[in-house]
Amino acid sequence: MAAPSQLQGLLLAVNILLRKRRYHAALAALKGFRNGAVYGAKIRAPHALVMTFLFRSGSLREKLRAILQATYTHSSNLARFVFAYKGLCALQSRVQGKTYQVHSFLAAFFGALLVFGDNNNINSQITMYLLSRLLFALCRLGVEKGYIPEPKWDPFPLFTAVMWGLVLWLFEYHRSTLQPSLQSSMTYLYEDSNVWHDISDFLIYNKRRPSK
Repeated sequence: MAAPSQLQGLLLAVNILLRKRRYHAALAALKGFRNGAVYGAKIRAPHALVMTFLFRSGSLREKLRAILQATYTHSSNLARFVFAYKGLCALQSRVQGKTYQVHSFLAAFFGALLVFGDNNNINSQITMYLLSRLLFALCRLGVEKGYIPEPKWDPFPLFTAVMWGLVLWLFEYHRSTLQPSLQSSMTYLYEDSNVWHDISDFLIYNKRRPSK
């Protein structure tokens, strides 16, 4: 009976510590690390699973290793970035005595240099994911602040038409400039659909299955 009571006492002490405001910034950084790791794994694992089995060649073991590696990289990078960002924000606020908007930019800037500076496939995908949303957000902010006139018509149809026009032009004539995963997806959609031999690889399979 001693062990359960000791465990309850330990949990009580931990819960009391977690409620202390003086440790809030440090504990928030630790929970940010936890949330970054969990979120990164949840986002990357299904994506890596689908993309690996759709487009990657190799044995089952090699595919599983690639999925685990991609998931670990995404999860650990996001965890470390959230920890660095929250820690740097707290440090700036403590040094200057209050919080300024520039603290957020500086913390993210230096955190990204430390964590996302390596030019690999995972970091590249994360950055491009952010870029598209950043452009939308900056345009909306510009309209809200009055820097950009509010459009009298919905610009989205024109925007998406230009985007698709450019990406297909790049795919057809400057394919090497596109990210490998995008190249694989577009090859499947627009190039593999030009080739078939019979009903099996026209309707059932993408490519003719090798004969045994």
